[in-house]
Amino acid sequence: MSQCRTLAVARGNTPDTGNMKLGAALHAHPGRVSRLRERVVRLLALGGVTVDGPNAWDIQVHDPRFFARVLADGSLGLGDSYMDGWWDARDLDGFLYRVLTADLESRVSHWRNALAWLIAVIANQQRGARAFQVGEQHYDLGNDLYECMLDRRMMYSCAYWQNAHTLDDAQESKLELTLGKLGSRPGQHVLDLGCGWGGALKFAAERFGLAGEGVTVSREQAEYARANCRGLPVEIRLQDYRETHGDFDHVFSIGMFEHVGVRNYRKFMRVARRCMRQPGRFLLHTIGHRHSTNHTDPWIDRHIFPNSMIPSRPQIERAIQGIFSIRGWQNIGMHYERTLLAWRANFERSWWRLAARYGERFQRMWLYYLSVSAAAFRARKLEVWQVLLAPCR
Repeated sequence: MSQCRTLAVARGNTPDTGNMKLGAALHAHPGRVSRLRERVVRLLALGGVTVDGPNAWDIQVHDPRFFARVLADGSLGLGDSYMDGWWDARDLDGFLYRVLTADLESRVSHWRNALAWLIAVIANQQRGARAFQVGEQHYDLGNDLYECMLDRRMMYSCAYWQNAHTLDDAQESKLELTLGKLGSRPGQHVLDLGCGWGGALKFAAERFGLAGEGVTVSREQAEYARANCRGLPVEIRLQDYRETHGDFDHVFSIGMFEHVGVRNYRKFMRVARRCMRQPGRFLLHTIGHRHSTNHTDPWIDRHIFPNSMIPSRPQIERAIQGIFSIRGWQNIGMHYERTLLAWRANFERSWWRLAARYGERFQRMWLYYLSVSAAAFRARKLEVWQVLLAPCR
């Protein structure tokens, strides 16, 4: 995929002929619009939401095509119609929280979820040939975007807000928590699987006296991380994790496991183990789901993280059998809603710097992404796990 095409897809700027056909069909059958509206009104009422109501979390519908679209396409239709400006809510995450807690998605057509499940059964969506797709579509969007949104260390994962009052402090607390679990000593060598913009490795070198190597599938991240860690004993590689080799005292991975896919979990664990000396430790930081699946939400897959999926605890436990044993399992998911809302506030505050390059539809997409993610953690649909692993002897 070319760079221009990648950015267009990420922004959701591709033509939607289905919307034009939908509009024509509804124009020809105005009575159908009324029936569809009434059905959506009844569904949203189950979550305490009123269509065109007075509350901040109520939805304001601007385009009558919204009702057919959301009933036909579920979460994909809800997100896409927001990007298209068909509806708004003053308290966007509050609206989405009510939709999620009422489990309204299960009450409408979810054929796209069934299709995603079938595709994942048939094909390995996270195979090596597709490893760089998420880097190109998401992480390569532009460092200017992430610099405006994230903390000064460019950490794109759940912060740890206990005893912290700013995003910078909360991300440093997360790094202290994460790297502290490894029990490392100055001079030891660590591997970061999915190193992002190099913030964790830089912190490891400066605060813990460690040397390190990091791998990422994003060219933008790799270039930034090399500059970010210049002068430190840190090496950054643009590389699929499956190609990683080495001899390290400890391994950690922060927010990358969500891109591995259930078919590759055991391979990922074997890679971590082959790169680690005895008696090393492996710290896995990942978003987690209470239920096992093999795919992600269709809207997230299309616009944000292609080929991603959230692991369950049983899936992780099966993947480590005979390779690692569990030494600790901590859930810090209650800290992610605040992290996401801090990112959203930074994004909104800095939008004037980004508007000319990214455009209004991207803005709505990104606000929806951060808001629905915050709502999911508030509703406890998702968790964040820090799993400390030791090699089986």
